[in-house]
Amino acid sequence: MKSTGKELKGIPVVEQVVESGTKYQTDVGFNAIKNGVKRRRDAEPVPRGQKPKWLRAKMPSGKGYSSTRNIVHEHRLSTVCEESMCPNIGECWNAGTATIMVMGSVCTRACRFCAVDTGNPRGWLDPEEPLNTGKAVQLMGLKYVVITSVDRDDLDDGGASHYAQCVREIKRLNPETAVEALTPDFNGVEEHVELVVDSGLEVFAQNVETVRRLTHPVRDPRASYEQTIDVLRHAKAHRPDVLTKTSLMLGLGETDAEILKTMDDLRDANVDILTLGQYLRPTPNHLPVERYVTPEQFDTYRREGLERGFVEVVAGPMVRSSYRAEQVLEKNNVGIAV
Repeated sequence: MKSTGKELKGIPVVEQVVESGTKYQTDVGFNAIKNGVKRRRDAEPVPRGQKPKWLRAKMPSGKGYSSTRNIVHEHRLSTVCEESMCPNIGECWNAGTATIMVMGSVCTRACRFCAVDTGNPRGWLDPEEPLNTGKAVQLMGLKYVVITSVDRDDLDDGGASHYAQCVREIKRLNPETAVEALTPDFNGVEEHVELVVDSGLEVFAQNVETVRRLTHPVRDPRASYEQTIDVLRHAKAHRPDVLTKTSLMLGLGETDAEILKTMDDLRDANVDILTLGQYLRPTPNHLPVERYVTPEQFDTYRREGLERGFVEVVAGPMVRSSYRAEQVLEKNNVGIAV
């Protein structure tokens, strides 16, 4: 137990604070690892004060931030903004947008770049989540929403049917709202991919995350470079009217040649939209940053992608897969001054 610094009638409030990399029991009774990767005895602290100036993000605050936070918590929603420690949470929530994470906040996989908690939910799902998600989007007045999720290998269909129901509820209550789904790979099962692609969304996304050579150890062993690209290929072939999208983190040790080869592989699968951002190490237990990519280098990668035929390439140090997603089709790098 640790003090949180809060007080109630002058008495310090003490509550459980789970340390990164340690096991804890969730509210619904199963065990999970905080931030997804077990604590390493030899882990070195994340260096502070050594990041380039272009990676400085403002502390989250403001009326818009507070309002969005209240809606998210009132409706028992998980957001990737909070769970993955996204540096853009202040900007996005002040703008009244949030990337909603469905199927809980505990993932069955343990990717070494990701700060989402890891465990086995043993089939648990919130039956009220689809309706609560639709209502939250309605309350926030969103014209564009990104829905993502943890991997749920404990479910027979990887959670595809529940995911699709969340999209349908959003559309039922918000028929004019565009929906982008950033999904798991559903173990490559095409039937499960189709359940989500056919749910009424406008954009289907599945992240390749890194280049082929670095897929392992960066991603969980159950994920693969080929499987992600095959999922994207099938989604586009099944519904050509739905835009397909993926994301690459840079700074994990990839080479320029590998980045360009990944772009070629994605275009061969008819992927429409690519985002490129800087990998930032969330805790000392995660993979270290191998390099900081400059804004000028991101601009070069963007031009290379556009020359290969992507509808848009969003590239910049602070870009994440859902960053300013509603602006992608304006084709101006979502307004980033790179």
